[in-house]
Amino acid sequence: MKRNVFQEFLHRVLQNCAKPEGLLGKLMVSLMNATHTPVAQWGLSHLDLAPDAVVIDLGCGGGSNVSAMLAACPDGHVTGLDYSSVSVAASKKKNAAAIHAGRCRIVEGNVAALPFPDESFDVATAFETVYFWPDNSFPDVHRILKPGGEFLIVCEADGSCPSDETWPQLIDGMKLLSRDHLVDALEKAGFREVQTDRRPVMNETGRWLCVRARK
Repeated sequence: MKRNVFQEFLHRVLQNCAKPEGLLGKLMVSLMNATHTPVAQWGLSHLDLAPDAVVIDLGCGGGSNVSAMLAACPDGHVTGLDYSSVSVAASKKKNAAAIHAGRCRIVEGNVAALPFPDESFDVATAFETVYFWPDNSFPDVHRILKPGGEFLIVCEADGSCPSDETWPQLIDGMKLLSRDHLVDALEKAGFREVQTDRRPVMNETGRWLCVRARK
């Protein structure tokens, strides 16, 4: 079906959910920093970060979650990774003081080939981003975690509600991943102790999903 002018503009804007670019991308990063805060805070409540934890946020966007985890581990270090140069710039700006203090770094890179040595991190997180990851990305996350390390995935939609299907129709390349799909993929990647939690939202017309797994 051919899109009208408004639908085409909306489609262009929403592609920046996957990889923010240009002026629209900058606007989207600011919007996501604000609108994703509630689900991110809920997801972070499932983590018990050690004060000296070494953490990586995969698909760090505008850096709000990097900032929150820096506050949660005051003696630790947080790395943010994103494949959008717009997101990397925004995250560096938001976390400039921590970067200057040597407690943070922001890296441009792709989850399909993580540029880190084996067993580098205590915790890896992925907020509102696995929808866009290449298939079979989880083994590399497993590789960069230390033995006993934890991987936290947080999604605002898990495909369990009819309204969820709107988003993949609007955003190219977006895949909604169910709880069962994520559990199976994590276990195949070598993770253990996979735990899930779901929270109904908006009068149960949507569900937030949190998945935790240990190496």
